[in-house]
Amino acid sequence: MSDAQENTAPGRTPASRRTVLGWGGAGLALGAAAAGGAVALARTGDASVPVADGGSAVPFHGAHQAGIATAVQDRLHFAAFDVKTDDRAELVRLLKEWTRAAERMTAGHEVGEGAYGGLPEAPPDDTGEALGLKPSRLTLTIGFGPSLFDGRFGLKDRRPGALIDLPRFPGDNLDPARSGGDLCVQACADDPQVAVHAIRNLARIGFGRVAVRWSQLGFGKTSSTTPDAQTPRNLFGFKDGTRNIAGTDTAGLDKHVWVAAKDAPGQASWMTGGSYLVARRIRMNVETWDRTPLAEQEDIFGRDKKEGAPVGKAKEHDEPFLKAMKPEAHVRLAHPDSNNGATILRRGYSFTDGTDGLGRLEAGLFFLAYQRDVRTGFVPVQTSLARADVLNEYIQHVGSALFAVPPGVRDKDDWWGRALFS
Repeated sequence: MSDAQENTAPGRTPASRRTVLGWGGAGLALGAAAAGGAVALARTGDASVPVADGGSAVPFHGAHQAGIATAVQDRLHFAAFDVKTDDRAELVRLLKEWTRAAERMTAGHEVGEGAYGGLPEAPPDDTGEALGLKPSRLTLTIGFGPSLFDGRFGLKDRRPGALIDLPRFPGDNLDPARSGGDLCVQACADDPQVAVHAIRNLARIGFGRVAVRWSQLGFGKTSSTTPDAQTPRNLFGFKDGTRNIAGTDTAGLDKHVWVAAKDAPGQASWMTGGSYLVARRIRMNVETWDRTPLAEQEDIFGRDKKEGAPVGKAKEHDEPFLKAMKPEAHVRLAHPDSNNGATILRRGYSFTDGTDGLGRLEAGLFFLAYQRDVRTGFVPVQTSLARADVLNEYIQHVGSALFAVPPGVRDKDDWWGRALFS
């Protein structure tokens, strides 16, 4: 855990009617999510129309993918996929289908020809649970994992240097079943059902070609790309990530988040304008924390619990005086000044996944961090934290993945990963 956006509405491009064995297929078992924000639904003839009356849609097209510097939404459904086909053309076809579906869902439309009104003998193109819901600022962001470049698809020499195998940090207790993945899709929205619907429909479209490796639902954003707004709190009750990069800070994004042409020479040039995403599932031992004295909690973070102000300061955004904090304080160890200027953009979410069978909450932080290069971003920061952060007594990293996030889809003729496969 460290203390440290984009885009024009898609044109309407209805898909042709798929065959009975096309987009249909076995459904994906997903956790239940609360619905909200219902509005009236209108349809004309057999054409698919928006399921919401405009307003809260984030543009899909642009130089960078939405869902990175975009103002952080309230809910998350993140999924990592394994590619099951070895056919490069089939994978490309899937990415094109996913792109068209993502364009429609982020605009508040149904997938393909919709959830009803089609051939009764065929599964509908859309699963239907988002009917009547607003777009809810849905963003869909795709990434490519190191394992996609293993030679199956002729991409081995196109793996960027920054797409490393993350080192094993002290204290890691990583579950392989909750780590890695050939592809990832990050769905963020203000309505959890809209986010779940998006992942469910992409998984359904990919049936037989990809399979969900692992997924994570998140709530209660723990960081913000709008620092002038109230900083969210994590499940320990503290504000963390006050110094996050603002989505309006063009210079900061260019310096720390977006991959520049000089960073992606030769065969890796497809990453220009993209970013690198680290996803870490961090278990928080909330029961132990809840029995820790307040003064000790504040010393551990290096901030007061009420205001989020750094030690010796009055307001959250006051510049911290690191030497006033204990040497092992989280803020001090994570600060860019303690890591040769290393800075990342955070989009983390809290999670609770029931209990662990021993009466303890299975809860924590699903940490998401974007950066220009993980070798100068996440890796040095996490190395510092893993070695000395006293917060490690209360947390454990149990899942990990790294993805290369390509640049944005420019227009209706572009698609996710086009430059990589061209």
